[in-house]
Amino acid sequence: MPEVRLMTRSNTTTPPRRLELQVTSHPSHLATVRKAIESFADANGFDTRAVAEIGLCVNEAIANIIRHAYRGNPSRPVHVAAQMEERDGGRIVITLRDWGVGIDPNTLPRRAYNPLEPGGVGLICLQQWMDEVTYAPQPGGGMLTTLMRRRMRR
Repeated sequence: MPEVRLMTRSNTTTPPRRLELQVTSHPSHLATVRKAIESFADANGFDTRAVAEIGLCVNEAIANIIRHAYRGNPSRPVHVAAQMEERDGGRIVITLRDWGVGIDPNTLPRRAYNPLEPGGVGLICLQQWMDEVTYAPQPGGGMLTTLMRRRMRR
């Protein structure tokens, strides 16, 4: 199994301001990425509920990359970066870069949510728990998904 590479830049007295992870699209990496993002958010002052919501959103976004962008191929690259910005009272900005089919989910027809059918919950979580979610098709294929959450929500 490929290694998960963590790259952080900080000193020992302040929380890290940036976190980068390089993983493959193997489902076994979901928990590692989620825990790293949750630890990063916690270290940067997000409360317990926000940490859990941010972690779940990242988990769902990567699961969507695996399922839709890579159609289940477990060996494709996923680059995850998180950065703290002091704008708006402090906010976390998380980017997820894939090199898959590059379809913006906002361009697809919305289907009614049916709790008896699998799927469809990830996008709902992203819309409710993040302050901004954007999808940017990338030159040469793939998508850059950006998730932003303020420390103090309006």
